[in-house]
Amino acid sequence: MPDADENSIRLDQFLKLSNMAETGGQAKLLIQAGEVVVNGAVETRRRRKLVPGDTVEVAGEQFVIEADDEA
Repeated sequence: MPDADENSIRLDQFLKLSNMAETGGQAKLLIQAGEVVVNGAVETRRRRKLVPGDTVEVAGEQFVIEADDEA
């Protein structure tokens, strides 16, 4: 069974990779301001682990976390 960390990403990293935040500092501010919703609930933990199937909403945009098939 694959390690759960292989298919997870931290919320702050995801915001940078999805271009919703230019820097880690911006990602932190978005999260702390309550502007990020994960699976329908406001998320204030920037190190929250996202796994495939999770949904993230920021500024009216919704993203679904997908598994990385490069294994």
